[in-house]
Amino acid sequence: MKIVLTRDVPQLGRDGDIVTVADGYARNYLFPRHLAVVAKASALKQQVERVAREKQKVAEQLSAAQANATSIQDKQFQVIGKAAVHSTRLYGSVTEADIAEVIKTTTGIEVDKRRISHIDPIKVTGLFSLTLRLHPDVVVPFTVEVVTQEQLEVRAREAAKAAEDVAAKEAAAAVALEAQAAVAAQA
Repeated sequence: MKIVLTRDVPQLGRDGDIVTVADGYARNYLFPRHLAVVAKASALKQQVERVAREKQKVAEQLSAAQANATSIQDKQFQVIGKAAVHSTRLYGSVTEADIAEVIKTTTGIEVDKRRISHIDPIKVTGLFSLTLRLHPDVVVPFTVEVVTQEQLEVRAREAAKAAEDVAAKEAAAAVALEAQAAVAAQA
């Protein structure tokens, strides 16, 4: 009996293939499980239309994944973990779900946690390189930095101090420039 497969069947064929099988196998196994239909002209026409729709859908998903990949690729995302004072070891861990949430809040792209490269839960602070599979053909590398609240506060203080130093140097340079202008004006 000639049939058209409506789904992939191991050792038989892929979705859309036309194959010849025993009548009993088709009637007792494939048809009840909706894995195949009889290869009539109408079934073939429906199958061709369905395959065309699925190809268009896959193409749209691929283009959307490629667009999302550009906003995630090679970026560094920051996850805040809880740790003891002056320690790099976290209480608990940072999981794929935490990383997916940070990506969503940062870029606005909804990411399934199962598509982030399988990692052991992150239990220490530091930089971690991961990959995200947005589509079977689109794999995006990115970096996650796990920091503690204490580390963020130290960085903020250092940045503020650096800004103050720059402002002080600029003020000193402006005063020196004014003094030179005054000396030049007197001469």
